[in-house]
Amino acid sequence: MLTLVVNPDHPEPRKIAHAAEVLEDGGVALYPTDTVYALGCAFDARRSVERLYRLKQMDERRPLAMICADLSDIARYAVVSDFAYRQMRRILPGPYTVVLPATREVPRLLLDKRRTIGIRVPASPICATLVRALGRPLLTTSAVPPGAERACIDTDEGKEAWPRGLDLVIDGGPTAGEPSTVVSLLDDQIEILREGLGAIEGVLV
Repeated sequence: MLTLVVNPDHPEPRKIAHAAEVLEDGGVALYPTDTVYALGCAFDARRSVERLYRLKQMDERRPLAMICADLSDIARYAVVSDFAYRQMRRILPGPYTVVLPATREVPRLLLDKRRTIGIRVPASPICATLVRALGRPLLTTSAVPPGAERACIDTDEGKEAWPRGLDLVIDGGPTAGEPSTVVSLLDDQIEILREGLGAIEGVLV
């Protein structure tokens, strides 16, 4: 297990490049977002995706989300209407997961029955630089240990929960400790699917 201590505000390029190499080789990482710590891998690494489900002991029918570096990346993986784009411009980057119709660029393994995908653009320099270095999105899920009710807020909790099975730990210090707010923008309607760190008032305007 490789541990990299990374500056959360100014991630060191050499360390981020090293982290991206681990993910490129099919690694699974524990890393910080703007909400909680997450488990992630390259979104098109099928075996790594299966490892994520096993680590969390999670039903494979439960969809995972994708992390993009910025708003401009989202249209490649999701169908973005003018309405959806206007909403996302107000809340992203930030502590929100936005649910949109998926494009054919999204592997079938990641889709639910409605062929939708949850996408995050965290307000996290570590996430943004890591995704850019990797050259494609991260598949992500909150680092909630099996049987626990909340996600890990630091790397000590993550290493204790998963002493084996992780290839990379990115230590960016403690996180906020509350998950993202999940917002559906399907059919040009705003629906709050989960209340989290992102203010509801920021969405329902």
